[in-house]
Amino acid sequence: MYLDPFNLKELPFRLSPDPQFLYLSKQHARAKAYMESTIWFTDGFVVITGEIGSGKTTLIESFLKEIQGDVVVAQINQTQVSAVDFLQAILVQFGFSPFKMKKGEIIATLNNFLIEQYAAGRKVLLIVDEAQNLSLRVLEEIRLLSGVETTKEKVLRIILAGQPELNAKLDAPELVQLTQRVRLRFHLTALSQAETRSYIQHRLEVAGAADRQIFTEETYPEVYRFTGGVPRLINTLCDTAMMAAYTADRGVVAPADIESAVGELQWVEFAARTQQQIRAATELAVPRMRGTDPALPSLGKLLVATDGRTVQEITLTQGRIIVGRTTDNDLQIDSRYVSRHHCQITTSANSCVIEDLNSTNGIYVKSRRVRRHYLNDGDVVLVGKHELIYVDERLARTRGNLNDTVPGIPVLQRADRIDGASEDEETELGLEATRDQS
Repeated sequence: MYLDPFNLKELPFRLSPDPQFLYLSKQHARAKAYMESTIWFTDGFVVITGEIGSGKTTLIESFLKEIQGDVVVAQINQTQVSAVDFLQAILVQFGFSPFKMKKGEIIATLNNFLIEQYAAGRKVLLIVDEAQNLSLRVLEEIRLLSGVETTKEKVLRIILAGQPELNAKLDAPELVQLTQRVRLRFHLTALSQAETRSYIQHRLEVAGAADRQIFTEETYPEVYRFTGGVPRLINTLCDTAMMAAYTADRGVVAPADIESAVGELQWVEFAARTQQQIRAATELAVPRMRGTDPALPSLGKLLVATDGRTVQEITLTQGRIIVGRTTDNDLQIDSRYVSRHHCQITTSANSCVIEDLNSTNGIYVKSRRVRRHYLNDGDVVLVGKHELIYVDERLARTRGNLNDTVPGIPVLQRADRIDGASEDEETELGLEATRDQS
C-alpha cells in the first residue's frame, strides 16, 4: 500500500464515515450546528438533506462523537421497514427486547421510557439516516412519537437525514402535520472548487502529511472537474490517483496520475456523467417505447386538470407515455408533489393501464392508492395536486357501431374488462396489456 512511500499514518481517502476526517466547510458547519441545536430545543424536527456522497453520515458520526453523556441516542439506519419494525428498532436501541410485543405495548413502552428519561434529567434523541426511504406510515408514527410531552416541553428530539427525495416526501399532503413541526431544514450541496482543494489537504493532514504537498497544484482543478465537489467521489478519485502515483514510483500525485485514475475508473467529466446516469436510470427504471405514435389512430385522451380547469390534453395512441416532474418525460407536470418519473400509461389496442413508478406520493383512484389500475372511460387519477382524466375514444366508436348494426341493444363493456375485478386481477390485465405492447 502507499502509506510508507507517502509517509502517512492512515489512509486519507477511505469511504467509511470516519468523524476525525470530517472537513467542516461552511455548509457542513452550519448543518452540524443545526444538529447540535436539537439538544437545547425540543420544539420541532431538524431535517438535513444532501445528494449521495455529500457527507451526511460522516456529519452525523462526528456529531454523535461529541455528544454529551446525559443524552440517550437511538440511531436508525435501516429505513425500508414497516411501522412496527421501525418502532421495535427504536426500542432495541434503548435496550429493550420488543419482538414479542404488540404495537400497543411497543408504543406504551416507548412513551414510558421517554417520560422516565425526562424525569431522570436525561435528553432523548432519535436520529434517522436514509430517511427518504421511510414510508408515509412510518413518518406518521415518528410525528406521533414527537408529541410525547410533559407539562413543560416535548421529550423526544428528532433529526431526519436523507437524500433530496426526503423533502418531496415531507411536502406530501398527508404529512402536513409533521411538516408543520419541522423547525429547521438544511440542504448540503457539493463543495466548491476552492473547498475541494481544502478538503483534500485536510484529509491528507489528518492522515499524517503535515504541511507536505502530496498533490500538485495542477491536480486540484482536475479532481473537481471529474468529481463535481462530491466528497465521496473525491475520495474515490484521490485514492485511485495515489495508487497510480505509487505504482509509477512518484513521490507526489501529478495530473498524469489523475488521468490514469479517471481511465481506470472509466469516468467522464462530472457534468456529463451526471446526465448519463440520469438517462441510464430513466431507461433502466422505465423501459418503454418513447411516447405514442402520432401516425396511429387515436385510442383515447388524457386531460390534465388542476384547480378545476384543464391545463393540458394528450392524445393516446398505441404506446407508452411517462408522466413526471422533469422535462425528459412525455407528459411533464411541474409540481413539487410529482416525482421525477411518477407513473406510466400503457395504451394497447384493447386496454389502457396506469402504473405507479415507485413515486413518493403515489397515484390515487377513487381516494384509494393503487400500484396499477386498468383505466375505464371517465376515470380520474390523482397525481399530486393534479387530476388525470381518461377519455376512452374506443368506447364511443363501439357505441356507434353497435347502434348502427343492432338497434335497441345496450352498449356492452369492453370484452377485456371485468367489472369489479380485484387488484390482483387488474394487475394481471395490466401485465397482459404490457405484453400486448411489447
